[in-house]
Order: sequence, then C-alpha cells, then structure tokens
Amino acid sequence: MVPVTLHDTLRVQVSDVPGIRLRVRFGGRLATPAGSALAHDVPTDASNLVVRAAQSLAVEAGLAASPDSPCTPGLDIDLVKRIPSGSGLGGGSSDAAAVLMAATQAWRIDCSRDRLAEIGARIGSDVPVFFAGGAAIAGGRGERIEMVAGLPPLHAVIARPLAGLSTAAVYARCTPDASRRGTAQQLAAALAAGRFRGALPLMHNSLEEPARRMCAEVARLLDHFARAGAAHPLLTGSGSACFALMRSPTEARRVAARLEMAGWPGVFAVRLAPTAREPLAASVCG
Repeated sequence: MVPVTLHDTLRVQVSDVPGIRLRVRFGGRLATPAGSALAHDVPTDASNLVVRAAQSLAVEAGLAASPDSPCTPGLDIDLVKRIPSGSGLGGGSSDAAAVLMAATQAWRIDCSRDRLAEIGARIGSDVPVFFAGGAAIAGGRGERIEMVAGLPPLHAVIARPLAGLSTAAVYARCTPDASRRGTAQQLAAALAAGRFRGALPLMHNSLEEPARRMCAEVARLLDHFARAGAAHPLLTGSGSACFALMRSPTEARRVAARLEMAGWPGVFAVRLAPTAREPLAASVCG
C-alpha cells in the first residue's frame, strides 16, 4: 500500500454543543462538471467512518460512556472529498485516521500514534496503514504493518467508472487464485531496485475477477487503459477504480488525457509518495 497525492481535506473544530457533527463537501475533480457524477452521497451519520472514529476515540479516552452518548464532547468536522467513494482507494479509511489525529489534538488527549492505529483497526482494516508515514505491506487483517523503503518516485494514473463497488460484496465473491505470482515483498524489492518491467508481472489483485463479474465497466476501463498505452493496468483495492504505474509525469498525463478523451469521468494523474515524512496533517480550529 503506497500513499498517493490524491487526498481529502479534513478540519475539526471543538464546540460547546455536545456531539459529533460532520459536514461533507466536494472538491477537486469531484466539484467539476465532468467529475460531479462521481460525487455520490456520502453519509454524515455514524455509518461514516469519520464519525465512528471520533466516537471511538471519545470512548477510549473516557470522554463518553458509549459511541452514541449524548454527552460526547462537541466536535464539528468539515470534510472536503476529492477521493471518489466506492473506489477501493482507501478514502474513508484515510479520513478516519485523519480525524483520530485531529480529534486527539482538539480534545487535548495524550495518545500515541500506535494506540490510535489500534483504535483505527477496530473501525476499518485499512486505517492503521495511514499512520505508517509511507509505503508499507499490510498483513493480518491490516493491523500488521511492515514499512517498505527505497521505492522510486513513480507516477500513476487512476480512473474510476461511474459505478462503485461494495468492498464487502467484492470480498464475499473472491476465491483463491492459483495464477498469482510473487509476493508483496518481491514486488517492493523489484521496484526499489529500479526493475520496473520486472515488477509488473508480480503485480496482481485477486479481487479483480469478482469485480469484473459484478461491474462490466471495470472490464471496459481496464481495456481502455491498455489501449491508452498503460502497462499492466489493475483494479485498485476492491474497486471500482483501476490504475497503472507510470515512469514519468509526462507518460501519466498522456495516458490520462487518452482516457478522458474516451469519456471516462474520473481520471486522476497522481504521484506516489512512498516516503512521506508526515503521514497525516491535521488542521484543528478552536
């Protein structure tokens, strides 16, 4: 799992009114006419990982008796979504990790990042990796993090069809794939050694086949990636977004432009951030 430059923005402000309140807006490509179709409704209640994360922290710190306690200290959360939901890009998980850090500062809670990662693991399997500060291999249910060093500053193109996918539904239809070659450690070593072409055959996603069966647009998007000149495009996470690694920003812009010309609404040319110094930057008001 490698951070990329596509990100949401989350701000928190303490309030005299008890309870957790979340406001969601859309920014970046999701706020443009072309990308507005990807700006699907994002819940603002406890079904959102952001609210659940803040509630869990309040209980963990002894500030609330239960997640839905009416006496939870007041916290207003402003979330600007740039990562489309239902894409397998970890948007909700990264937002949950960010609010854990921001709320810790806002409520003046003394809590280590390791402890926050443990709290996050109970909310979602992908949350702990966002406390790692760079590229990492996630094991177990996502709670075992092994840092990866030496990855080059690669670029990528991410694209998402209009249809989204449920992570739980895709996993439920996943079966072991005997064709998988290589391990995450071997892939990381190949990329770190600069063996770009040698790394591509090691890249595999066992969730791609069930995602293709559930969403015909995934298969079409992967085909268009190949037509646009992308080498070895893959499903991102549980989808429905797909991606391909690029050697340079010029190549990324060229492939992204071709996908946009083919009519895909959600295309992002991004840079990988494998050695992020600060995994999460929290803005706290009040």
